[in-house]
Amino acid sequence: MTNAEKLTMLTSMTGETDGDVLSTYLSLAADVVVSKAYPFGDGTEIMPTKYDHVQVRIAAYMLNRRGAEGERLHTENGITRQYENGDVPPSLLRTIIPFTGKINPTPVNEDGEDDADNGEE
Repeated sequence: MTNAEKLTMLTSMTGETDGDVLSTYLSLAADVVVSKAYPFGDGTEIMPTKYDHVQVRIAAYMLNRRGAEGERLHTENGITRQYENGDVPPSLLRTIIPFTGKINPTPVNEDGEDDADNGEE
């Protein structure tokens, strides 16, 4: 999904038309996705494209909560609002599967073979 498509989708979902605001929330949502997908990353990871829809949904959630970020319960004219937690709700994050890798990768020699236990000392 292109960035323009994400902006269009987010505009449709929230009614927000300011491109700078939409881009900011998409960027914040991408940071949330990356931190969930790469919990032990070094900050150089890019957002996997398979989570583009999740990014847009998270951005819409954050935009819709703007101005009521810390709200736990609000009742007015028979309408009650209560949020799952103070951040992005776990229900949006459940679809993101963390990537894993080796903790201590085995060094590979010039021939493309493992150097771990080749009988040499």
